[in-house]
Amino acid sequence: METESRGVVAVTGATGFLGRHLVRALAEDGWTPRVLVRRDPIHPLWRDFEVEVVAGDLKTPGALQRLSEGASVVIHVAGLIKATSLEGFNTVNRDGALAAARAAREASARFILVSSLAAREPALSNYAASKRAGEDAVLAETPHALIARPPAIYGPGDTETLEVFKLAASSPFLPVLSPTSRVAMIHVQDAAAQLANYCKSPSSGLVELSDVRRDGYTWAEIMSAAAAVMGRNPRLIRLPAGGVLAAGALADAWSFVSQTPTVFGFGKARELLHADWTPSSAPRAEGVPSVFGLLDGFAHTVEWYRKQGWLP
Repeated sequence: METESRGVVAVTGATGFLGRHLVRALAEDGWTPRVLVRRDPIHPLWRDFEVEVVAGDLKTPGALQRLSEGASVVIHVAGLIKATSLEGFNTVNRDGALAAARAAREASARFILVSSLAAREPALSNYAASKRAGEDAVLAETPHALIARPPAIYGPGDTETLEVFKLAASSPFLPVLSPTSRVAMIHVQDAAAQLANYCKSPSSGLVELSDVRRDGYTWAEIMSAAAAVMGRNPRLIRLPAGGVLAAGALADAWSFVSQTPTVFGFGKARELLHADWTPSSAPRAEGVPSVFGLLDGFAHTVEWYRKQGWLP
């Protein structure tokens, strides 16, 4: 990939699902990505361009300073999606975000925090509370930071949504939650392109990302789309809210006893049952419209899964 660099963009969480695609989007947009990693970062998405590497993680002394030095922008993508306590979440989602913002300020770099739409409802779960705490800590440190809240992200490389497609391919039934709930979605390539675009503008404040449907999708639409791209037409069965909450409570009990953090628990169940996960009055991502809607985005994702042998 031969383009004249716009400068350096430093990225935390670069080896995660969104981070991998963001690094590629930055390189394609003319930036030199610099990543903070604990181990060899070579990834198939990065084979045709150069990536600067800083060894370490958020807790490595001096690593965030080395990552940020000379960078035009620092994008903090790193985050924790499972922990056994609020403090466990806060260690990364609040304290890590604050440390990255401080390093960016000391390096005179613009700072972009990739948060989550869940931060809008901090009372629902420890995860949501920690993401809001991270936003608040960053804005107290760097008032002109940009906070980007993506909704549910799916796409090539996502192991979470893969389970939905596996279920759609094999089960005569698919579960759905409240028929009135609406959930925003975004393909990972669209999310990455929109975040990369913000590196070129002096935007600050809060933005909420979404795909072409700002009003989101019902659970029935999401599950029906998953089934359609798998060539199936299973029956949709509504799960009672009480059962979902009970399952979450049981998951938390097992996590406590085993001291093994899990993504699904009582808090995640409350998030899933929340009525409105669509963008609020916050400004939408400008400059780079989403390419994918749900059906074509799911089709693109399933094609990738099949090429990788993840789906038959």
